[in-house]
Amino acid sequence: MRKFSALFACALLVTGAAFAQHQHGFAAPRSSAPATISGDYLETRSADVYTGPCFANGEVNLAGDEAILAWHINQGSWQGENLAGLSVVAAVKASATLGDPFAKSGPVRSVVIVDQQASAAQRMALVEFARHMAGPVLGKTEQVVAAPIDMQVLHDAEHHGRAFVRAGEFANVETRGIGEKDHFCGNEDVYYPPLAETDHSMPAVALTDQFSGSGLGVDWTRHDKRSAFVGSFAQGGE
Repeated sequence: MRKFSALFACALLVTGAAFAQHQHGFAAPRSSAPATISGDYLETRSADVYTGPCFANGEVNLAGDEAILAWHINQGSWQGENLAGLSVVAAVKASATLGDPFAKSGPVRSVVIVDQQASAAQRMALVEFARHMAGPVLGKTEQVVAAPIDMQVLHDAEHHGRAFVRAGEFANVETRGIGEKDHFCGNEDVYYPPLAETDHSMPAVALTDQFSGSGLGVDWTRHDKRSAFVGSFAQGGE
């Protein structure tokens, strides 16, 4: 009898706790797969990323201090905001070659371009998402501007390495895959990894790499440089 009473009391305590959680708006923990956010990634730099050591050493501290990073979210949320179908682009100006393992590239300044289609809350989430993915690479964000963004990564084998992003009048990037004619010294490899987190990436040729805006104090236009990455990302949402 005492054993039955003790079990009954425990059951009442559990039921009461669950009721209290419900009354205060707290849902009981449920086991489910973690939320994910995923999509396409595009990056270009002012230094070759697919190159031989001799070419790379010739650019260190002379090039590679500028970059454009772009994300298109295919599905998922960030900070409670559904970002599916939206894009965000960051233009970066550093003080030295980005990604150089032997020297600091800071201080770094950035301009973040958020999708014009996004709501005010979604724009804030896009900025925080970009800062999470790129970390210190974005440095101090000087401006956040809204613009129409069109970003596409072609995943079929026929268009291997083809991608583009156009962010209003601010940024324009177009890439193609690397071919035999892009091997100059015969010792090329991926010299620098991507500046942001990816779950897959491949080097590519930047047919066009262009930024124009007031936030960085510099504009640039480059063509036909082995300075791009085309890839994808996927990770737990926040």
